[in-house]
Amino acid sequence: MTQPDPLPKVHETRPPPQQPQRPQPPQQPQPLPEAPSQNAAPATQKTASASVPKLEKEAQKPKAARPRPKLRARKAAMKLTPAAVEQLREMLDQPDPKLIKVGVRNRGCSGLAYHLEYVDKPGAFDETVEQDGVKVLIDSKALFSIIGSEMDWAEDKLNQRFVFRNPNIKEQCGCGESFMV
Repeated sequence: MTQPDPLPKVHETRPPPQQPQRPQPPQQPQPLPEAPSQNAAPATQKTASASVPKLEKEAQKPKAARPRPKLRARKAAMKLTPAAVEQLREMLDQPDPKLIKVGVRNRGCSGLAYHLEYVDKPGAFDETVEQDGVKVLIDSKALFSIIGSEMDWAEDKLNQRFVFRNPNIKEQCGCGESFMV
């Protein structure tokens, strides 16, 4: 009669003892019986000898290279309309060329407002949008608020201004000055 495993003690951290396993004798492979037919044996030899050169030929052939995946062009962070491109071109056509940087500032009743400024050189992480020969920088801090927007130039009887169509806006001020993402 075997004794039951002792219960582990409360604060014992060692694993319970395991019973030794008996090694099993290795099994020898059984030889396959040969076919009694005389035609079967030479046919097997022919296929075996014929397959060896095929394997050698396949080993000598260079493997066909997998086609490389085509890189997709990265979408611009912001689109510019033709009217905006013309206005930006006029603004940049100065004796002292500078860059225009688009950003957002905390302002207005909804929280954020667009901000444009002239800069001499781009910041370390600013995104560059180039369209129809016009370069516009997007402030790295404002990128998530602006991404996917369209910049347009609007003129009416009372004012001229850049208009941003932003699909990320959740709320917008009644006057259109500020927005919230």
